Amino acid sequence: MSLFCGTAFRRKSFWCSRLLSTYVTKTRYLFELKEDDDACKKAQQTGAFYLFHSLAPLLRKSEHQYLAPQHSLLDLKRLLGKLGQDMQRIEDSVLIGCSEQQEAWFALDLGLNSSSSINASLQKSEMEKELKGSFIELRKALFQLNAKDASLLSTAQALLHWHAAHQFCSRSGQPTEKNMAGSKRVCPSNKIIYYPQIQVNLRELEAAAWFSHDDVATALRRNNPYTQQQSGAFPFWLPPKLAIANQLIKEWVEKPTCSTLPA
Repeated sequence: MSLFCGTAFRRKSFWCSRLLSTYVTKTRYLFELKEDDDACKKAQQTGAFYLFHSLAPLLRKSEHQYLAPQHSLLDLKRLLGKLGQDMQRIEDSVLIGCSEQQEAWFALDLGLNSSSSINASLQKSEMEKELKGSFIELRKALFQLNAKDASLLSTAQALLHWHAAHQFCSRSGQPTEKNMAGSKRVCPSNKIIYYPQIQVNLRELEAAAWFSHDDVATALRRNNPYTQQQSGAFPFWLPPKLAIANQLIKEWVEKPTCSTLPA
């Protein structure tokens, strides 16, 4: 018995150490790409790109779920050339993560007016035809994506939106410039550095939290949203039943998510 416990403990310790080592390696690699423009540009050569149009990701339908296709830098250059766009468009991409094998992942929105290119945004229908997919609002497709794609696309959309909204310095009014990874923007005139907001802005939101499927299902069944729990705290409550938000939440709870769909 003691031998079995010792073996199980060593095995568990090995896997914990391996997971921690992988996490640390990925974190260090991403930090390097965010701080070194040359390293980030080099990573684009072997990296993968997720494409967006006006903050809507490119998706492909596969039976009961959506898939987010990846594109190589070569694929992207061919697409831009075919649609009459210059290669400077690629500089608008943002770093959103990497694999355990250190393949960097980027997101690029070709529907927003570019800050680095003189060309206007590309036509949605023209791109969908070339890419054999559809640009779909993320909130409509989120629960039909696998966990990895849902997380990556959510991060990408938030970062792309932040860059689109921070094109100018709030103090000087001059255009800001993003670094290669998109982890910050700098005002050339006064050197002020702007970073994406990684936490809740309490001036815009009173509070924010994550809730599980069971938490939301329980809230839907609750007759009185203000019922006090045994701990003395009040549970979170949902919008009124006649609100569209309530109907969307109810549909999500009752509809099977990707994790429960057949393979």
